[in-house]
Formats: sequence, C-alpha cells, structure tokens
Amino acid sequence: MLVTLCTLITALTCVSGVTVVTQKPPVLSVREGETATMDCNLGTVTNSAARWYKQIPGGVPQYVLRFHRSYSSSYYGSGFSSPKFTSTHQSTTDYRLIVKNVEEGDSAVYYCKTWDSNDAVSQ
Repeated sequence: MLVTLCTLITALTCVSGVTVVTQKPPVLSVREGETATMDCNLGTVTNSAARWYKQIPGGVPQYVLRFHRSYSSSYYGSGFSSPKFTSTHQSTTDYRLIVKNVEEGDSAVYYCKTWDSNDAVSQ
C-alpha cells in the first residue's frame, strides 16, 4: 500500500517590524486523509484576526481564511471552504489552522499574518 506523506510548513513572519508572529510546528508531516493542525501566536496583537495563506513552492501566496475570536465563522478566500479548512482560537493571541482530510495538494508553506491597528500611520 502506497502511503503519501504531505508536508505542511509554517513560516515565521514579522508585522510592521514590531510585532513578531510565531508559528508551530515548523514542519508538519501527516498521512493522506489525516487532519493537520498548525498554531499561530499573534504576539502583542490582541484585537485582530489571524489570516492564513497557502503558498506552493514557485507559486504566489493564496488567501485561505481570516478568523477572529469574536467571529461566529471564518471568512474564506476563493477556492477554500469549510469543513476542509477551519480555524479556532485558544486565547486572545493564539490561533489554530485545521486542515481536514489532507491530500497531496495540501502540501505547501502556510503563513499566518495579522494586522496591528496600533502600528498604522494616519494619513
């Protein structure tokens, strides 16, 4: 029986050069059909949504979803939907991306991003 391992990689990102957003695990390998979970800590940003992106090597980042702890549901990018992709939160800064029934096409780098309105410059 051929077993396909799907590798999902999370990335470390910086927001406005001030807030460090961290993700774990750095590399996640799961078998086809399993569920993958990736965690994101928004650092000092406590009132913003976590935004998740998927990037296949050599391709452009694709917007997967946006989730805020006060939302009743996630907001999805084109081609992504529930129940395949969902998000939850563990605290005001800790969010999780859940990918169910992982397929080979899910192998990619997944980025977590946020927006800190306190760092925005008024114009």
